[in-house]
Amino acid sequence: MGATDELEKRRNEIRNELADVGDLRPGSLVSRYRKCGKPNCHCAGQGERGHGPSWSLTRRVEGKTVTKVIPAGAVPQTQAQIAEYRRLRRLTAELVEVSEKLCDGQLSVGDMGTSAGSKKGASNKPSTGKSSPRSKSS
Repeated sequence: MGATDELEKRRNEIRNELADVGDLRPGSLVSRYRKCGKPNCHCAGQGERGHGPSWSLTRRVEGKTVTKVIPAGAVPQTQAQIAEYRRLRRLTAELVEVSEKLCDGQLSVGDMGTSAGSKKGASNKPSTGKSSPRSKSS
């Protein structure tokens, strides 16, 4: 099996994997703890982390950071969606890389069969041998 065959095989595998991509969500999921500020609350004690965790999904939208609160019960689902998004990004990058190698291989094969008719500006139409009539101005 040649290099081109291997690349085509990998391209088809990537396409199949892309067809199986599930729900996706970009961003980073972070847990946060906060202190409520009440002097008698357990969170005010020395070395206490505070209340939480509360979960936030952070991502960039049109150059601005957007944060969305994620309920604790939805954290596993959100983590899976983020993983799928990262998988999609990895697969598409690999698909572009493989496709580019295939295209480069086609250029190499195409360069060997270059003829005068395939030069820049050349036409595939047969020549009629006649010039087009020109308007005469007086």
